[in-house]
Amino acid sequence: DSARMTTAAKLREMLFKARDYMARKGAAGDNPLKKPAFDMKLEALIPVLQRRCQAHFHAHRLDDIFTAIRIAKEFDLDYVIIHGTEAYLAPDIIKEEHARVVTGPNLLDRCKPELKNMSFAGPAVLWENGVLCSICTDHPETPLQYLPLCAAMAVRAGMSRNGALEAITINPARIAGLDDHIGSLEIGKDADLVVASGDPLELETRIEAVYSLGRKCV
Repeated sequence: DSARMTTAAKLREMLFKARDYMARKGAAGDNPLKKPAFDMKLEALIPVLQRRCQAHFHAHRLDDIFTAIRIAKEFDLDYVIIHGTEAYLAPDIIKEEHARVVTGPNLLDRCKPELKNMSFAGPAVLWENGVLCSICTDHPETPLQYLPLCAAMAVRAGMSRNGALEAITINPARIAGLDDHIGSLEIGKDADLVVASGDPLELETRIEAVYSLGRKCV
């Protein structure tokens, strides 16, 4: 717990420094004598503070998730919770905070204490409570080809089939802010699609063809 507190403190410290650095750069205008010394680490955080770049908080435990949300609110960040293993334990709060969650990986063992409450029901509970969530494999932690299986396991744990399909198609696009041109089959979007022999969540289903921008590539 002390290590987590230190990590959170370090993160807040860097964001404070970056915000001050950005303000001093802005106040200096075109005067090179007034500009602060160039700092590559702080420069990298400016797009995050300006909400031009998402902040991804990798958190499993519920207390870490809440810490991430507090920091994101403090600095007005456009943020996403990655993993969110215990987010399903407080879906009402996650929904209230409008937090987006990329869940997973779930197709692995509980190899560390943070995963003790890992459950395939996690995405289902979040989905049922109206939380914008997606499912990931954290490739190569779990190879990407097992993504449909992870979605199928979520269905077995209570998620609707359509909800699970959305969690590996349109929802990731929405979370990434790219749903205007990928994530679903609609007129005007990129023609990126997969043709399957059957239900994409069934193990026996085979991929017959893959199209990218309307061109067959597999």
